[in-house]
Amino acid sequence: MEAVTRFSVRIVQRYLPSAFVLAVILTAIVFVLGVTLGGQSPIAMAGYWGDGFSSLFKFGMQMVLVLLTGYVLALTPVMQQLLSGLTRQASTPRQALVLTIVVSFVCYYLNWGFGMVAGAILAREMGRRVAIHFPLLVAAAYGGELVRGPSSSIPLVIATPGHFMEDAIGIVPVSETLYSSWNILLTLALLVLLVLFFLLQKQPDKVVRLETSDADDKETESDARHDGSFSDRIENSRLPTLFMGLLAAAYLIDQVIDQGFSLNLNTVILIFLALGLLLHKSPAAYLGAVEKAVGAARGIIVQFPLYAGIAGMMTNAGLVTQFSEMIISLATPETFPLWTFLSAGAVNFFIPSGGGQWAIQGPIMMQAAAAIGADPARTIMAFTWGDGWTNQIQPFWALPLLGVAGLSARDIMGYLLIWLVISGVAIAGTFVALATFA
Repeated sequence: MEAVTRFSVRIVQRYLPSAFVLAVILTAIVFVLGVTLGGQSPIAMAGYWGDGFSSLFKFGMQMVLVLLTGYVLALTPVMQQLLSGLTRQASTPRQALVLTIVVSFVCYYLNWGFGMVAGAILAREMGRRVAIHFPLLVAAAYGGELVRGPSSSIPLVIATPGHFMEDAIGIVPVSETLYSSWNILLTLALLVLLVLFFLLQKQPDKVVRLETSDADDKETESDARHDGSFSDRIENSRLPTLFMGLLAAAYLIDQVIDQGFSLNLNTVILIFLALGLLLHKSPAAYLGAVEKAVGAARGIIVQFPLYAGIAGMMTNAGLVTQFSEMIISLATPETFPLWTFLSAGAVNFFIPSGGGQWAIQGPIMMQAAAAIGADPARTIMAFTWGDGWTNQIQPFWALPLLGVAGLSARDIMGYLLIWLVISGVAIAGTFVALATFA
């Protein structure tokens, strides 16, 4: 296994382009497919791309803010002490890997946005303290991103009265999807496999360490001179950040009282913002941390619109419908969840937004499942797992983590390519077993 992974790492480092160039290549591939298979004109494909380009602006801004506020929170003195205490529990590379994997996996399970930032920051802190190959550690932190937990939007939508496919499939409770016994066992099995896979990897001959200094991860104050003026005193006072932090916290508490606790992207951003404001000692310190963190978001800002354009072409050229119908023609009631998993994983590589993919491909798959008599709960979870599975080799979701870690996609994708195969076999094998022993 270790030899196979080494080979994968070498191949990926030699041939995988940057995440930006890969997005351009995917754009070109979909453009050509739309003209050839979709029967669209080049002008029409350009129009579809332009129509889709701005569709992820809101989501992209949310991702930027999740990364920014989470990173700024990690630079507070309190969080630095907590991270230091946590990382001191690991003194060897193997201990660092296990601790990083387990903590990241649990955080991803609770909420993927929270896990994304927590895993990246933990890996960064661990890389500062333990002599370990840093790309291996970052890949291990990202490996848990495929887990589908209580914040998975698709099973939650299908369990909500009034959802847009209720007439076709009815209400499917989460007890039959997210919290079914087989799904819980699969989740635990993937955690065990993830730990075992990365523990089998040896440190390479040329270990890449995290390049940082202690000053990079400490709270930063403004460079402005302390001249005693009113502006200087207010910039270095706790009152502005304390007021804004308490205001955000009050809103969150009121929301929990009125609507219960729901961890979504906006909630994660507000939690990170409130804690960051409360734990930094002044506006100058907070903005100094923002200055350090903002560079990590450059990949999101530039590349998310490119993937939105790809999704626009895939949808409007009918490519998603054609691919889904081809998969449906191969399936039986027993094998339909397996084919759904594989097809969702394939489409996800081109349309990495789960909600967007479900809106396009979900109705087609669920209507087919009802027509041939496939189990709707298993079909929903097959789609959900497929949507997360190929995130392992899709730089779209790795960009925030890579921004914090200061690495490129080619640094970690060699490991994740092998993990993709292992996890895919485990998930697909689960659906085969369910069909066999049903």
